[in-house]
This record gives sequence, structure tokens and C-alpha cells, in this order.
Amino acid sequence: MDFSQVLAEKTDTILKKWIAAVRKDRRIESADELSYTAVKDHVPDLLKAMVTVLSKSQDNDIQSMVIASFQHGAIRAEQGFDPAEIAREYHLLRTVIFDAIQADLLKGTPSEIIRSMRLIDAIVDEAIAQCFKSYFEQRLRELHRLQASLTLHNEELTRLISANQEYLSQLAHELKHPLTSIIGYSDLFLRQQRRKTEIKDNFTNLEHIERVLRNGRQLLHLINDVLELSRYEAGQIKIQLAPTDVSELIGNVCEMLEPLAAGKNLQIVVDCDRAPEKVMADSFQLQQIITNLISNAIRYTESGTVIIMCQVLENQRWAIAVSDTGIGIAPENQTQIFEPYFRVSASDRPYLPDSTGLGLAIVSRLVKLLQGQINLASQVGVGSTFTVIFPLEMEF
Repeated sequence: MDFSQVLAEKTDTILKKWIAAVRKDRRIESADELSYTAVKDHVPDLLKAMVTVLSKSQDNDIQSMVIASFQHGAIRAEQGFDPAEIAREYHLLRTVIFDAIQADLLKGTPSEIIRSMRLIDAIVDEAIAQCFKSYFEQRLRELHRLQASLTLHNEELTRLISANQEYLSQLAHELKHPLTSIIGYSDLFLRQQRRKTEIKDNFTNLEHIERVLRNGRQLLHLINDVLELSRYEAGQIKIQLAPTDVSELIGNVCEMLEPLAAGKNLQIVVDCDRAPEKVMADSFQLQQIITNLISNAIRYTESGTVIIMCQVLENQRWAIAVSDTGIGIAPENQTQIFEPYFRVSASDRPYLPDSTGLGLAIVSRLVKLLQGQINLASQVGVGSTFTVIFPLEMEF
């Protein structure tokens, strides 16, 4: 029997039944929104090629099927099909073909039946292979396009961030110079006015100048913090290692901050009995860390004590701990405390007016730069302890 003729006569029936089966199958959801033509796609070419291969009297047209199946894979990729849905399509096609010609196949000899089934299977398998090949090639092309797009977007974002940092740094520098001049002249004028006690309403004038001076210093402090943070983010901070006397460094910082603590009647207690004699560190960056931690402790403590402890730890490490009896930090805020511009507020008052929200952000970044780690233990209304741990020898 010539089963190719049987297949040719039933091509339209097979096609309609297959499309109906694809639309009905819940495992091929991507076909739900497609038109009849979009679902049909290359199947008529595949069936036509199958007819020529089954025929013993005409040349096979398998090449057209190969091309059509290859194109089918790319189209299905664009339509959003996943591999399992495509495999399911071909499974349904094979089933529909055999169901359609089963009665006619049974009229042939065993050898004719086996030959026809093998050829049909071979055509469908080849179509699947070509389809998946183009499907994955299309997916790879999409991935490469996506990667290229993401690379361009990343480069643009990096450029914008860099430009913004440069602009912010430049702006801060532009603000810093006139502000320094304003503070200097205000300070000079204030000293001169204090000597002219005979001038009427001199006390009111002094108050105005002191207010200008106080706010100017606060603004300068903010600008310096912004510059420091931008320098870190831009990778412009270079480590200068040198033997450093930690006890002496802590003593110098405490001496500098003593007037601030005395103004609030706070006691500063320093315990450096177990401190390392010398460490290899960047003394300037280390001083910034200690200054920020102690000044923060004083700023957020109304009464009580600020304790600074320094000691050598196990595993070639050493630590500085700064404890206070201040307002404390709520657990939900402790993960945000090192973020730029985040400021802690007490329940009975907003954040402190002289706080920039940058001190601890700078501390955390400088600690990381010096290969250390910072830990926080705090309880609201009881106080906070910031512990910074450094290696005795930094690794490069």
C-alpha cells in the first residue's frame, strides 16, 4: 500500500485535530492567546515532507521540513513557549497522525506498517531536533541582547553615579571655602564685640553673631562629612600604615572632646590597661573612627558616663569599645544605624539638631577600609556600646 496517499488525503483532518488538541491541552498555555495561523505555523510543511518521504514514487522533500522546523523553533521562542510546551506539541502531533491513519495502516503488511511508522517517527524526531536547535539559538541571542543592554545600562548608571558624586564633591568644596571665611570673620567679630562692653545692646548683637557662628560650624561639619563619604565611595581614601600608639591616640581624642562632655556634666572613663603598645594602622583614619564614636556617645547621652575601653583579643586582634548611658537604639533601627543620613530619635523628642546622620556611616566605611568589623549592643533608655575589632596586622 502507498500510505503517503492516505496521509496526503487526511492532512487537513490531521491539522484541524492537532490544533484542537493543542488548544485544549492545559500544558501548552502559551498557545491560548495565539491565532489559528500562529498555532499551525510549520505543521503543513512537516506533513507535506512526511508524504514525500513515505512515497516510493517521488523524491522526498525533507529539506523543506528541516528549514520549516528550524524556523518554528525561533518563532516559538519569540511567542514565549517553554521547551516542555514545544515537546508536548510534537507529542500531540505524533499521536494525531497515528490515530488518523491507524485503520489504513492495519491494512498493510507487517513490513509496510513498520516502515511507515519508522519513517513517520524519524520525520517527527528530526523536526523536534531542528526546532529545539533554533529555539535555544534564539534564546541565546535574546540572552546576549539582554546582557548587552544590561551592560550599557550599568555603564550609564555608573557614569551618572560618578558624575553625581563628582558634582556633590565639587559643590561641597565650593561651599566649604566661603563658609570657612564666614566662620573666621564671625569669630573675629565676636571677639572684638566682647571687648566693646560700652556699646548699647551689645548682648543682643553677640547673640546674633554666636548664632551665625554656631550654625556655620554645623554646616561646615556637614560639608566635611559629605566630602569624607564621597571620597570613600569614589575609592579616593588611601591607607597610610605606620606604628600607632592607640592609648595615646585615645587620650588625645578624649582631651579634645572633654569640653563637650563637661558642658553636659558627663564623666569620660578611659581603660587602656590592656591596650596593645603599638599597632600598624592608619592613625588619621583610626582617629576619625574614635572621634566619631566618642562624640556620638556624648551627643546622645544626657547624664551618666562614657566609657572607652581598649584591649588585645585572641587570634591577633584588638578592640576598642565605646559605651554610653544615653537614649539607646531600638532593635528595628539597629540595622539602619550605619546608613548615610539615618538619625536616631528619642521617643520624647526628634533627632538632635546638630546631628548630620553621617558620622556612623563614615565610621562603618573606615572600619571596613581598615579590615575591621563593628558591632552594636544597645537597649533603649539604658545606653549603647559600639565595639570595633581590628587585626593587629592588616593583610594586603
